[in-house]
Amino acid sequence: MSQLALIIDLNVCVGCSACVTSCKEWNTSGKAGTMTDQNAYGKDPTGTFFNRVQTFECGEYPNSETIHFPKSCLHCEEPPCVPVCPTGASYKRAEDGIVLVDYDKCIGCEYCSWACPYGAREIDMEEKVMKKCTLCIDRIYDEDLPEARRQPACVLACPTSARIFGDVHDENSEVSQIIRDRGGYQLMPEWGTNPANHYLPRIKQTINISQEDLERSNNPLDKEDFNTTPGISLDDVTSW
Repeated sequence: MSQLALIIDLNVCVGCSACVTSCKEWNTSGKAGTMTDQNAYGKDPTGTFFNRVQTFECGEYPNSETIHFPKSCLHCEEPPCVPVCPTGASYKRAEDGIVLVDYDKCIGCEYCSWACPYGAREIDMEEKVMKKCTLCIDRIYDEDLPEARRQPACVLACPTSARIFGDVHDENSEVSQIIRDRGGYQLMPEWGTNPANHYLPRIKQTINISQEDLERSNNPLDKEDFNTTPGISLDDVTSW
């Protein structure tokens, strides 16, 4: 049995939210269900999102660093949202491991949201049903699309290729090799949910810069350089 999932590289995510907007655009117009908004262009907009990017600043200035952390449904192999659903609306597909919601069965009780330790589920306040990432199931199996385009919208939109899509149960797949080679990890494994999505850890780099490195050897405003250039003086430049 396959298990489709996303691998997210925290080293190259720049927090641009292209994954958020592309997900919103595709799923609002696609077959997996709209994501409604309230007061979308007003002062305090609210709405339903499958993808979110959380940004944290670690450390103290000037030695701090900014970390962007994308998060959506992790399509757990032991999803706690499924057994708590009283109507069977939440379910996990046997053929590819994708966790979905049957909107026709959902009564909006929010039990699944309370059970999810990752905060990946949201109530659609207009339709009164629970919604979540579908891994763009209506894209990845669409035979009318070129094979290269049969990927989640967020993967295709990411400008830094921080998101990789594939089968984590296939030992020879690209995602499985990346997890092994780069130490991919699951989010909060202590909960026993066995998330299918993995993250690639940030690699801390220390860069030592001397004062000489901060001074340009060919600074165009250097007085000595201008004095040796015929027809140009520092006074001419400062007067511009």
